[in-house]
Amino acid sequence: MISQGGCFCGKVRYRLKAAPMFVNCCHCRDCQRQSGSAFVVNGMIEAEEVELLSGEPEPVSMRTDSGHPHDIFRCRECRSAVWSDYGRRGWMLFIRLATLDDPGRFPPDAHIFTCSRLPWVNLDGGAPAFDIYYEMEKLWPPESLERRQRARLRAGAER
Repeated sequence: MISQGGCFCGKVRYRLKAAPMFVNCCHCRDCQRQSGSAFVVNGMIEAEEVELLSGEPEPVSMRTDSGHPHDIFRCRECRSAVWSDYGRRGWMLFIRLATLDDPGRFPPDAHIFTCSRLPWVNLDGGAPAFDIYYEMEKLWPPESLERRQRARLRAGAER
C-alpha cells in the first residue's frame, strides 16, 4: 500500500497501490469553480491502482471549457470529491490528493493553467508553472510515461 484516503465523512475510503504517475496543481477556472478553491491538486494514476475500500462514489458529470466530459466522483453523503475522470477514459483517474490521509505526501510536479491563477497564490515551490499546459513527453519521467502507455494499451484506449 502506498497511501489511503477518503471523503470528509469517512463513508468513501480508498487505497492507492502505487504512487501517482504525475501530480498537477491546476489553477483553471473550471477547477476553481468546481472546488470552491484557488486550485485543485490531482494525482494521475491508473484506475487499476486505486482500490475502493468502502462506499461507492457517485459520478457527477460537469461541463468543461474544453468540451471534454469530466466526471467528478463524490461521496453520496458529504459530497466530497475524491477523484475525477477527465474525458471518460476509464483507465486513468485524477485523485484529489487533498483527500489522502497524508495530503502532503505527493507535492505538485507542475502548475497548470496559471493564466487564471489567483494573484495571491505564490508559486515559489520549485515546480514548473505553465500558462496553459505542457508537453507531457518532455516533462513526465520516462517510467511514468511507460506506465501511462501500458494502462492505455490494456484498456484499448486511443488517448
